[in-house]
Amino acid sequence: MTTTPDGWDHLQRLSDGRGLFEHALGTARREDHGYCTDDNARLVVVASREPDHRVARQLHAIALDFVFDSFEPNGRCRNRMDRNGKWTDRGSTDDCWGRAVFALGTTVAGAVATGIAAADTHERALRAFDRALTQRSAWPRAMAFAALGAADVLAAIPSHAGAKKLLIDALNAIGPAPVGGWTWPERRLTYANATLAEAVLAAGHHLGREGARDRGLAMLSWLLAVETRDGHLSVTGIDGRGPNEAGPQFDQQPIEVSALADACWRASIVTSDPAWGGGVAAAAAWFEGGNDTGAVMHDVTSGGGYDGLRVDGVNTNQGAESTLAYVSTMQRARSFATIA
Repeated sequence: MTTTPDGWDHLQRLSDGRGLFEHALGTARREDHGYCTDDNARLVVVASREPDHRVARQLHAIALDFVFDSFEPNGRCRNRMDRNGKWTDRGSTDDCWGRAVFALGTTVAGAVATGIAAADTHERALRAFDRALTQRSAWPRAMAFAALGAADVLAAIPSHAGAKKLLIDALNAIGPAPVGGWTWPERRLTYANATLAEAVLAAGHHLGREGARDRGLAMLSWLLAVETRDGHLSVTGIDGRGPNEAGPQFDQQPIEVSALADACWRASIVTSDPAWGGGVAAAAAWFEGGNDTGAVMHDVTSGGGYDGLRVDGVNTNQGAESTLAYVSTMQRARSFATIA
């Protein structure tokens, strides 16, 4: 499998001194579409894993400032900024809030230890994290994203009461998976599905709740089975998937694949079972053509990730979300030495 270019140069092309632009037309950033907190928060998390990568360090600093600016004093989060740096929406507790909390938690856990940011940034992130935790979201995915940030904080500060409470509330928001053929807490699979399983697993692990931990593992195992076809990943398409709906489905989004890679990586860490590396390897293979059409899902010249797998090929636009999904998945795969 090719590992060069690694995606960071393309992410740099999609960015300026203010932040990461959301969309691209081919490889060219769509400045008219502006920026979003969702993607800049993702960038903070992914860049924090490569503290020795020069471009990753530069983009981490820019994206983290964007995330800090996204929060209102009440802990709610704005998502949309135009090309001139003006926020175009009001704060909410939608997905952007959850992803921003995740970014803050990652910063709290790793800033000083990895050298990705200075100690004063660590303290600033902790204050922002605590302020954000005065809010809760009605959306299970937003709570799941936030829970991953809380898990990071607890890994660094085991006594942090606010992070523990958020994990408890996230478990309640996601809810139990029903017993039977449809072992999932929602009526339909939608997007970034594995994040729900990962959040349940992480919460169970850090709260010492073995039942929740096992429930997260069962959810992830079931999802992998549902989203595997003929030995490769065949993930839920953009319209979602319900009981008795068979694949393959299209358009398939890279975020679904990277969420599986992240969840399987965490499962391997929590259980010390290397078998979960198989899920990570399958996610990496999806980007290299191990998918329903055999299409390579990244640009071997630019390093960008393609925006979707269609029945007739690929969406060759290389936006922020898809490129971050590609980079993140390859990071997880390298941790299992599945890429030469």
